[in-house]
Amino acid sequence: MSKNNLTVYKSNKVIEAGYKLSLNEQRLILSCIAKVNSTKHLLATERFEVTAKEFSTLFSISEDKAYQTLKHVAEQLFERYVIIDNPDPSEPTLKYTRTRWISSIDYIPELGKVALYFAQRMLPYLSELEGQFTFYELKNIGKMGSIYAIRLYELLMQWKTTRTREVEIEWLKKKFEIQDKYKSIKDFKKYVIEPAVKDINNHSNYTVEWTQRKTGRRVTHLTFVFDEKASKNPAKSKNKQPMIKGVPKSEIEHRARTGESWEDAALRIKVENKADKIKVG
Repeated sequence: MSKNNLTVYKSNKVIEAGYKLSLNEQRLILSCIAKVNSTKHLLATERFEVTAKEFSTLFSISEDKAYQTLKHVAEQLFERYVIIDNPDPSEPTLKYTRTRWISSIDYIPELGKVALYFAQRMLPYLSELEGQFTFYELKNIGKMGSIYAIRLYELLMQWKTTRTREVEIEWLKKKFEIQDKYKSIKDFKKYVIEPAVKDINNHSNYTVEWTQRKTGRRVTHLTFVFDEKASKNPAKSKNKQPMIKGVPKSEIEHRARTGESWEDAALRIKVENKADKIKVG
């Protein structure tokens, strides 16, 4: 499994869900999600495996440490849950659902490998995705060491067409499952926001700046402004940039409309570009 060709696809319902995972629990979950074919139906019987060697390569740790890490994660991950708000639009009275991430997990010591199955209620948020979903390359969070950096990065990637996002602090704490921690804004910034932003700036493909906004005397909102880092080899990057329906992904990111799927945006942009060429001609 090469870290250069793995992409994480998640429904925005999961991106904005409430949960708390350790750093290595997040890493394992994301490694398996990156192996899901997001365009096809996912079955509860589908098995996802990650070896210590793969884990070591993906997250730049020693193979010996990866063995111990996977063993520890296998002992804890089954107990972790996720809270998804308004899971079914057809049932407006259903305010949220609480589900485990996985239905089972095994650690195979002689092979240095973990094998897991996603929980039934998680399947619709990882496969057959259309419209409201977010994707990013796994390598872009591979070296992050803050558990909040990965979550914040995902929340920002939802808004990469606008490159700015404002969030309410209490909403963010709820999503991170830390409602009862960091009561003072000073501590929240010191232990959550500042390390997360530093991690994103140092290890991801984006740079982030942030400001705070008050409601009355109280700081209630944070605004993040972010942009993609310049490629070290622009010519090579331009020639090999990913395409969707024959349209560069970077162009779709800039021109996609709110609520429009990447595929629909690509088809629309192709038609518009063709029309523009005809006008010029």
